[in-house]
Amino acid sequence: MFAVSDLHVSFGENRRIADEIRPESDGDWLIVAGDVADTFADVEWALRRLRARFAEVVWVPGNHELWTLPADPVQVRGEERYLALVDMCRGLGVRTPEDEFARWEGADGPVVIVPLFVLYDYSFRAPGTSTKQESLRAAYRARVVCTDEMFLPPDPYPDRESWCRARVAQTLPRLAALEPGVRTVLVSHWPLERCLTEPLRHPEFAQWCGTTLTGGWHRTYRAAAAVYGHLHIPGTRTVDGVRFEEVSLGYPKEWKARGDAPPLRRILGPA
Repeated sequence: MFAVSDLHVSFGENRRIADEIRPESDGDWLIVAGDVADTFADVEWALRRLRARFAEVVWVPGNHELWTLPADPVQVRGEERYLALVDMCRGLGVRTPEDEFARWEGADGPVVIVPLFVLYDYSFRAPGTSTKQESLRAAYRARVVCTDEMFLPPDPYPDRESWCRARVAQTLPRLAALEPGVRTVLVSHWPLERCLTEPLRHPEFAQWCGTTLTGGWHRTYRAAAAVYGHLHIPGTRTVDGVRFEEVSLGYPKEWKARGDAPPLRRILGPA
């Protein structure tokens, strides 16, 4: 089982990398942890190719898939856009957070793959702030503001934190219904723990990176591993004995600075 995120195939160089991704064997699975592209058509282009190559593909949305850009012919917004992406994935045979959780029976299994879409709620606040308003003001002063503020509408919710709370409320019963004792791989575009944002160069950006409502899920739901992206800081961290894998490719200037590392990360299975 492999994972990747933040392919950002709207960039030509990233598009070429995505088009070169191949499994090592016919039975390989691939987790795609969000931010495939900025437009609906580019998301479909990438997922169609990946699904044709891997035995299973599991996708969760990132913030970029949820943007509604003026130049995108698909102008649906907010939750309607997310559900349109889910429908597109189902047409391709790609698993989503709205589908039955898949069970992986590899050498490290059995493990249930749990794709999550829970967004963020500004609770990872900027240092020295105690409210969303204070945290946003600190970010604007530092000129560190996520583009979501312009292009990620929360319709029909009044704001993104309301959408986040609704998603958490929808997700918890499904997590509670997991088979007792079964191990999981938790997959989210946004990191599930605040401590995972510590490597950020600009701590003000953390408020767009998750929610405290997911704290401890890796313990409660018996994670063998947790997969995320969004930060563009790929690597492995261990929290409470659980392996957290940040699997982003990132923008061309970022992966070039890292030495053009291979985009896929092995999550389970023999090396």
